[in-house]
Amino acid sequence: MTRHAKNCTAGAVYTYHEKKKDTSASGYGSKNMRVGRDSIKEFDCCCLSLQPCNNPVVTPDGYLFDKEAILEYILHQKRTIARKLKEYEKQTKKEEAELQELAKAEQESQKNNFIQTEATLPGKYISQEKSATADDKDDSSISNVKDDRAKKLPSFWIPTLTPSSTPTLLKKPDEKVRCPMSGKPLRLKDLIDVEFTPIKDGDPKTALISKQARFVCAVTNDVLGNSVPAAVLRPTGKVVTMECVEKIIRKDMIDPLTGKKLTEKDIVQLQKGSTGFSGSGHELEAKIAGPSMQS
Repeated sequence: MTRHAKNCTAGAVYTYHEKKKDTSASGYGSKNMRVGRDSIKEFDCCCLSLQPCNNPVVTPDGYLFDKEAILEYILHQKRTIARKLKEYEKQTKKEEAELQELAKAEQESQKNNFIQTEATLPGKYISQEKSATADDKDDSSISNVKDDRAKKLPSFWIPTLTPSSTPTLLKKPDEKVRCPMSGKPLRLKDLIDVEFTPIKDGDPKTALISKQARFVCAVTNDVLGNSVPAAVLRPTGKVVTMECVEKIIRKDMIDPLTGKKLTEKDIVQLQKGSTGFSGSGHELEAKIAGPSMQS
């Protein structure tokens, strides 16, 4: 009997379609979903708030932020670092105090042992012989308290012998504020002010945020978007397309807007828009790992 439909039960093979359908119905296994266009952040939106920037700034790596959002993030990170440093310093001082107490107790113990040894010096050999004979007699014992094993085998029913847990040791925190996207050190003076060129379409009634095409290249007037690679010129903050950079700017390395000399560091390529659960604009797939059934 041949199969005439995907849901036919007469086949001897567990098909991929049936396996996928059963997996989605049972909730087991990993689930993949292709991210749609509506889930992708626009190129002119902040990487933190995912909203259009009122006062856009860009990092040297090309990540766009709203100035208010990134300043609030930097202040929050500095407060968190200061709090963690205080906790680490408190832990360090506590450890130093404990080490000093242990060293002092060890000195006192050595002092007391020396005094006791000097006081019982004439009967030292007699006591050693007695202890040797006592050890010979205890060799046949099977008690687990022998050789001070009572300290190695604590009892969970006696409060004085119950083992205690030690607090988790804190590691020294990183004192540098790092970019939330790239993870590299971020300083306030490294942020570059960005100035987008609004599109001139002769429609003053429609708000700029409501338009699909909002900004254009400052040199060629090409419409900017997620599918158009763009860059920021550091001296002026103007946004131009990478095509303009390759065909016009890189020839003489002169800013076409001001006529000043440029370097490679003055050209900062903007990162493409991405989603909140996607690492970049190239990997537009969401994946959730679920429990799997094993035979």
